[in-house]
Amino acid sequence: GGAADATAEVRLSRLRWAVLLLFSSYSLCNAFQWIQYGSINNIFVRFYDVSAFAIDWLSMSYMLIYIPLLFPVAWLLDKRGLRLIALAGSALNAMGAWVKLGSLKPHLFPVTVLGQVICGLAQVFILGMPSRIASVWFGSHEVSTACSIAVFGNQLGIAAGFLVPPVLIPNVEDVDKLAYHISIMFYMTAGVASALFILVILVFKEKPPNPPSRAQASIQSRLTAEYSYVQSILRLLRNANFLLLMVTYGLNVGCFYALSTLLNRMVIHHYPGEEMNAGRIGLTIILSGMVGALIAGIWLDKTKTYKQTTLVVYIMSLVGMIVYTFTLSLGHLWVVFVTAGSLGFFMTGYLPLGFEFAAELTYPESEGTSSGLLNVSAQIFGIAFTIGQGQIMDRFGTKAGNLLLCSFLFLGTVMTAFIKADLRRQQANLENEQTVSKPPFNPCSVPAISSEQ
Repeated sequence: GGAADATAEVRLSRLRWAVLLLFSSYSLCNAFQWIQYGSINNIFVRFYDVSAFAIDWLSMSYMLIYIPLLFPVAWLLDKRGLRLIALAGSALNAMGAWVKLGSLKPHLFPVTVLGQVICGLAQVFILGMPSRIASVWFGSHEVSTACSIAVFGNQLGIAAGFLVPPVLIPNVEDVDKLAYHISIMFYMTAGVASALFILVILVFKEKPPNPPSRAQASIQSRLTAEYSYVQSILRLLRNANFLLLMVTYGLNVGCFYALSTLLNRMVIHHYPGEEMNAGRIGLTIILSGMVGALIAGIWLDKTKTYKQTTLVVYIMSLVGMIVYTFTLSLGHLWVVFVTAGSLGFFMTGYLPLGFEFAAELTYPESEGTSSGLLNVSAQIFGIAFTIGQGQIMDRFGTKAGNLLLCSFLFLGTVMTAFIKADLRRQQANLENEQTVSKPPFNPCSVPAISSEQ
């Protein structure tokens, strides 16, 4: 950075918490719509008279849509900024929710697919935002906590997606009664999504009046003409540490996606008629993971130990998955609640860690691009793991399917150990702070050297 970087006034905006809360809220609504079918998979299978695999695809459609659309949306984020992306994401989320209201008859499954596809489009405008919002709006001492809270909203939405559908939609035989209960859920979702879209229009701003950190001031001082989106992606793909993180993040989060999508099928297989408790187990996974994510964010802001924290959380995710695998079939639901909660604390808690570690490894590249690439990796592995685990469960049982996930988490743990902690963003903040703290050089203050020596 130049002199402008060092002298730019750094100030935190009070609006930053409102922006963060609003983003978390519409992210919550979108995540709820992702898992609202999967959490009561068996009920929707009967209502629409389709296969369980077809209902699984309603969740996997989110993952599939994200992969080809990441790059154009990340380009838009870099060129047009946060506000346009927030408007697009919240608008598509509301539109998809209203389209689903046209699918309240058993023969209208294609309409619900269309609504879910539109919500999947909205997700492309949401998933890459947490680290970008944190960097643009929050100071260096709170950026990891802010990122955790932004991810927190998405996870709370998944938690609601596990909890609310089994409560609102009982497993009744009468198709008309079932349609009535489904309509209540769809109307509630559409109303909330629409209200959030209106709030985004009124409240969500592009950026604060002043940069919140020295690193952000340095980025904002760069001329737009100097920035090339294609060159940025190429630099990221040449960054060995980031490539390792991209694969390990994909393995971990892909396992989480598969576990979430197939959880109802797993629990119902071992505990028939326990749809409500299957949703509660999913809720337990997410709520404990939200606590883990928040603790991880606060810990990172205080210690800056990105590599060590990421590795420990990855190891504990593997341990949690192994324990869950071997306790699921014991016949005691309370044991499943405990082991699933322990797994969720680390596996879901890993999500903001990956975003923030990537932002450190790739500074000064756009956080939207780096987190977007992480999410593409997660979607690819998520689709592969969901299909693979589903097929293995059908043929060999749930334990074999979960062991597949354990093997890939072990691979991810080993790869994480090889990532070098090249914390470029922290270094930029330190260098800029040192530049500011040094008094300017004044040649007139240098003592004259006597010529009489």
